[in-house]
Amino acid sequence: MPRRIHRLLLPLAALALLGGLTACGDEGGEPKDSAADSTPAGSGATSAGSAEDEQALDQMKVTGEFGAKPKVTFSGAVTVSSLASKTLSEGEGDELAAGDSVFGRIWIGNGTSKKEVYSNYDAKPELLSLSDQLLPALNEGLIGQKVGSRVLIGAGPAKAYGDQGNPSLGIGNADTVVFVVDLVSTIPQGPEGGNRKPATWAPAIVEEDGQPTALDFEGAPEPSGGFQRTTLIQGTGAVTKKGDHLYVNYLGQVYGGDKPFDESFSRGAPFDFDLGAGGVVKGWDTGLAGVKVGSRVLLQVPPDLGYGEAGQPSVGIKGTDTMYFVVDVLAAN
Repeated sequence: MPRRIHRLLLPLAALALLGGLTACGDEGGEPKDSAADSTPAGSGATSAGSAEDEQALDQMKVTGEFGAKPKVTFSGAVTVSSLASKTLSEGEGDELAAGDSVFGRIWIGNGTSKKEVYSNYDAKPELLSLSDQLLPALNEGLIGQKVGSRVLIGAGPAKAYGDQGNPSLGIGNADTVVFVVDLVSTIPQGPEGGNRKPATWAPAIVEEDGQPTALDFEGAPEPSGGFQRTTLIQGTGAVTKKGDHLYVNYLGQVYGGDKPFDESFSRGAPFDFDLGAGGVVKGWDTGLAGVKVGSRVLLQVPPDLGYGEAGQPSVGIKGTDTMYFVVDVLAAN
């Protein structure tokens, strides 16, 4: 299966390093106190955890500015039975709630061995979607935190990597895992802009609780045989271009089909890819360029810009099928 086809049809990266994280580009986000050169882990707000778990984080000292890789030192091993978190510096942004997606810079350590095991401070931030696809330590530890904050989280195995641990990171099944997370910025859960009148060829969108669940082709004309795009909601953000890293939610269905062959709306986290890099079907690489961030567009993708004569039999796409995609362009970096 060609990489671009396989990429588009896969579920989001639920098996990624942290159990649901994807790479992302840099976004702005200012903490209230970003110049804390020395931040003992014992300072700042503390989550509701056991007294022992809260005190365990006092074995760590975190220094450095928000957005820069922290220096973490241990005065002893950290042992957390469940979950504890502390706000090391509080931002001025909105409080995070379940379902939000936030760009974060992350440092991970093994509290038992007192060693760093992962950091993305020299790369792109991760997109953390607060849902059950994310590690419980991060999903629970970040809800209620403000964008722009630096947060310290300690987690026992049940809230981190479970009975299997994470051998690739050097984390055993009894080890405490500690996280330092800088909450950089959020992305919207849906399109943001003004409604536009769809083209006459466009099928209707079936929605449930405000999210697309299917396309209704009743009354829609036969496919034209070429590529078409119509804007349903006009965003107000930057115009996308080749080389951008896009974050989107989407639904795909063949003309006349009674249900989607793939969608991301129900997964709790957007899909991301490099525009114009061949990681998705050609209809996306061409059709999603020149779109304002925040828009919802509908694409008509003929076979030659989709899966070609071979189609995609595993999901019911024939080589003669025209595909239609509803795409919400949430962010571009």
